[in-house]
Amino acid sequence: MVNKELDPIRENRIVYEIVVDAYDEAERAMGWYCHLQDKISFPFLGIWKKTNKTGTIIAKEIEVLGMASEEDCESNMYVEVAYIGDKDDTFTAKLSDIEAINPDADTEEAIADWKYWVDMDYGF
Repeated sequence: MVNKELDPIRENRIVYEIVVDAYDEAERAMGWYCHLQDKISFPFLGIWKKTNKTGTIIAKEIEVLGMASEEDCESNMYVEVAYIGDKDDTFTAKLSDIEAINPDADTEEAIADWKYWVDMDYGF
C-alpha cells in the first residue's frame, strides 16, 4: 500500500496532459516518454543515488545527457548519463534515481511528476 497523499494538481496534469488518450501500457509509456523528452532541458547535472548489494546508498554526481531509447523506456523511464568530465563512457539510469541539481522549472516539475507516479506505484 502506498503511504503517499494524492496531489490533485499533479494527478490532473498526469491524466490530462501526460497519459491522455492512452489506452494501454505501451501508450502510457509513450505518453510519459514524450512528455519527459519535451519538458526536461537536457543536459543537466544531477546526483544519481543507487543502493549497492550491501544496502548502502551510493551517490555520484553525473551529467544527464538525454532520454534513453524509446525501447529502453517501455517498462520504466531511463536516461543516458555520464560521470562528470567523461562523456565518452555513458550508461543508462532510472530517472527516478536522479536528483537534478539546479534544474529549470519545467525540468524540476517533469522529474517530480515522474517520481510521484513511481511513488504512487502506478504502472503502465
